[in-house]
Amino acid sequence: MVKAGLPGVAEAVRNLAGSGFESIQPFFWQTIGNMDLADLALRLRDAIGDKDVTMPTLGVFGNALEGDAAAEETRRSWEAAIDAAHHFGADVVAGFAGRLRGRPIDESLPRFAEVWGPLARRAADRGVRIAFENCAMEGSWASGDWNIAVTPDAWERMFNALPDENLGLEWEPCHQLYWLIDPTPQIRKWAARIFHVHGKDATVRHDVIREHGYPGPVKAVFMRTPGFGDSNWTDIISELRLVGYTGSIDIEGWHDPVYRDALEMQGQLHALRYLKACRGGERFTDYANPAR
Repeated sequence: MVKAGLPGVAEAVRNLAGSGFESIQPFFWQTIGNMDLADLALRLRDAIGDKDVTMPTLGVFGNALEGDAAAEETRRSWEAAIDAAHHFGADVVAGFAGRLRGRPIDESLPRFAEVWGPLARRAADRGVRIAFENCAMEGSWASGDWNIAVTPDAWERMFNALPDENLGLEWEPCHQLYWLIDPTPQIRKWAARIFHVHGKDATVRHDVIREHGYPGPVKAVFMRTPGFGDSNWTDIISELRLVGYTGSIDIEGWHDPVYRDALEMQGQLHALRYLKACRGGERFTDYANPAR
C-alpha cells in the first residue's frame, strides 16, 4: 500500500516496482482532495514502467456514514475513486464501511444501506466492486468509530441489509485475530465476498490474556507484518486458491511494533519473500520451456 496523496508517491511506487512487488494499492485517507486521479494514474504507470506490476485495488479510508463535512468529503472521494478506477486498471475500491460513532453496530445498518446503496449501483455501472476492510478501528460491538465491517456477524447483517453482489470484503487475518477469531475457516464461507486481501498479520499473547484479561491493561494483540505473526499463510493462500480467489495480496505495512522506522522496509521485503514462498515461489511464466 502507498499513500497516494503524498508528493513522493511516484518515486515510492518506482522503488516498490523495482523491489519485486507485483501489485500496489494506492490509497487515500478520508479524502482525495483536489487530486486529478487520471493524472495520478498516468504518473504511477510511468513509474512502474515495463515492470509486471498491477494496481487492481484503490483505497479510500474514512467514515462515510455520518452527516458532517468530513463524511461528505469521504463520500465524494468514493464517487471519484469509483469513476476513475479504470485509469489504474483497478476493478475494486476498498475502505471502511463507516459507522455512526459511539453507537452499536446494528444502529448503523439503516444508514449503511442509505449511503452504500447508491454507491454500489454507481460502482456496478462502471464494472467496479466495493470491498470493506475488516478493521475494528479500536471499536467494539457496542460502540466505536469509522467501521462496522468488523466480524462475520456484522458482515451477515450488512449483506442482508444490502445484498448487492458487488459489495464484499477487503479481508485480512490480522483483524480477526484482534477479536480472537480463527480467520482461516472464514475463507470458505465468505469466498464470494472476498474481493481483496491485505497482507497483514497479528500476534496474540495468550499468556497475557490468561493473566490480565482481554482487553486489559497489558496489550495482548499486536499487528504484525506477514512472516512474523501467528497466521499460516501457506494455508491461507491454499484456501484462497481452493475457493477461486485470483486477486492480489497487498502488504499493509507501518503497523509492526518490531519492524518499524529504520526496519520498516526490511520487514516489508521479508514479508514479500515470505508470501511468495507460501504461494510456491516466484511466478512461473515460461510456458514454452517448462523444463527451465
